[in-house]
This record gives sequence, C-alpha cells and structure tokens, in this order.
Amino acid sequence: MSPQLTPIVDTAQDLELSERILSPDGARIANPALDAYVADVDAAQLRSLLSDMVVLRRIDAEGIALQRQGQLGLWAPCNGQEATQIGTARALEDRDYVFPSYRETGVIYARGARAGDFVRAWRGEEGAAYDPRELRVAPLQIIIGAQTLHAVGYALGIKHDKADEVAVTYFGDGASSQGDVNEAMVFASSYQAPVVFVCQNNHWAISEPVSVQSQFPIAGRAPGFGIPSLRVDGNDVLACMAAMRWALDHARSGKGPAFIEAVTYRMGPHTTADDPTRYRSEADLESWRRRDPISRLEAHLRSMDELNDEQLAEIQTAADTAAREMRAACLGMVTREPLAVFHGVYAEPHTGLQRQRDEYAAYLATFEGEA
Repeated sequence: MSPQLTPIVDTAQDLELSERILSPDGARIANPALDAYVADVDAAQLRSLLSDMVVLRRIDAEGIALQRQGQLGLWAPCNGQEATQIGTARALEDRDYVFPSYRETGVIYARGARAGDFVRAWRGEEGAAYDPRELRVAPLQIIIGAQTLHAVGYALGIKHDKADEVAVTYFGDGASSQGDVNEAMVFASSYQAPVVFVCQNNHWAISEPVSVQSQFPIAGRAPGFGIPSLRVDGNDVLACMAAMRWALDHARSGKGPAFIEAVTYRMGPHTTADDPTRYRSEADLESWRRRDPISRLEAHLRSMDELNDEQLAEIQTAADTAAREMRAACLGMVTREPLAVFHGVYAEPHTGLQRQRDEYAAYLATFEGEA
C-alpha cells in the first residue's frame, strides 16, 4: 500500500501519483487496491454522497458570507475538499471517535452536526461548537497538529479497554512538519494504537506551498514509522471512502495505525483573513477546477443514467435549506454579557479571579457611551 516515492515537480504530477477510482471526467477506473472496499456502493449511495458534498459546499459558502457580513469572527473554508471529508467520514462507524482540525466542516456535518454547530465557535459563543459526546468528535483544534496526539492518547485507551472502535485524526500538509504529528506517529507505531491519520494535502499551508513541507509524497513518511500508508486522489469521493475503509479495517483488526494522504486542493483562502491571490495563480486554480469533486461524481452518475435534473434540483434545495437553517441559527444566537466569562470557573469564590473580573469590568467601562 506504500505510495510511490517519485519527487513531486508540479501539482498535476502530484495528483497522478495518487490512487483513484473515478477519473476527473467521471469515468470509472478499475483499481485492484481499492475496488473491493466500495463494491457495495450502489447508485443510491452515490447520490447520497453527491448530496452530502453539495450541501457541504453550500454550508461553506454561507459561512464565508456570514463572516463577511460581520456575523462570524472567522471562517476556514473547505471548498474543493468535499470528497476527502465526506468520503472518509461516511466510512466511519458511529462508535469511532474523530479528532479534527479547524477545517473539517464536512466531517462534523457527516457526523450529525446541527445548524448552529457550524458557527458557534467562529462566533465566539458559549458552548464552544457542538456536543463532542453526541457527535463523537473532539472540539475543533486550532493549534496545528495537536489533535494527532489527542487521537493517539484516546486510541491507547481504546486498546487498554479492548474496545471495538478506532480514533481518527485529520490534519493538513502544513501540519505534517509539526513535531506533534511526528511524535504522534512514533507513539502510535510503538504501541500499535488503533488510530487512522488522515492528511488532507490541499497544497497550501497558508501561503507556503506543499513543496516546502516535502519534496516527496507525504504518505511516504509513514512507513518510516512502521505505519502502512495509502495515497489517494482526494477529489475522488469513492477513492477516499475506500481508503478509509481499508485504514479502519487495518486499525480495528489489531494491526495498529494506518495513514492516508488525500491529495486535494484548497480552492478558497486559508481563512477569511487570508488573500490567496497574493501567492497563487489563476492558472493553477483553473487546473483544479477541472478536477472538481462534485462535478466528477455528477458526471459519473449521469453516465450511468442514475441522475437527472429533477434529482439534482432536490439536492440543491436541500443545500439551500441547510444554509438558511445555519444562518437563522447564527443570527438567533444571544451572546452572553462579557463578564459572564468568569462564571463557573471555580466552584467557590476566588480572590485572584475576582481581581481579574474587576480589572476587566474597568476596561469595559472605558467603552461606555460609544455608539
């Protein structure tokens, strides 16, 4: 399963070195390594995957709009990465536990997030984001790569309890340069922890290209830690689902960790605080538009006569409904008064905390009377 270690010279070659099931034009390709893992996926399931990706893209667009309108402090877009997130997340069992970064909107959507769950953290409201116990997804992690250590720690607990579940962690190509990620792989390999590492190689760590992180496929690092890896076309939802099923089977059967590198592309900015026009070209974007994950699956379904305009319209209606519900949830949130941040910090009164509260109250008072 280990990937080829041919040096990367451009993004086109980067993608061609990845395993796939659907070509960019939607044609089905025989893949001996992956086909068996998605042999059960029928047309209805493919339409469901398409719907998931369309809804996710609409939610993502709404998040950007809400931020631009001053309703959110920040948003981390995932446009272009829908196949990676939906394909891998839909392969998970309910009992598995996910440790995401801040960009996994599609993963929490697939795990059952409600409308307000997508925006609460980015709006800075009480309650963080969603109920981790309900979704079995840890809170979104801003610290780059830290969630990989959390996942391995949880996986060691799974092994200790002899539980039938797997920990799964997501991170980007930039995070692969962080010590936390490499330390996580050392521990996972040494203790044969049931954890799956999913590297979403979207080619950009903010403004730094992936070539700065690695001259060779990132998945090629994992075998050096004793972890089998698979490199897939991250814009092919079937390949992503197959790769995750392979990795889950490996980890759940007691064979230890597995690593997936999904080669995709971040079509939007790193976050809404970023201007990607300063560091990448329109030609590069256009090249990746031709590999769009949604268009690819739509073309495949149409070639099978399993998708018509009416069904597509229904999918778009579902996407618009999800966006409206998300907007309504966001605008309907009631922000607690600023000093409430000190509530519930300690069970008993605390002089140090009271001093901080008084200082913060004095600071807030300096804004009184401002329009």
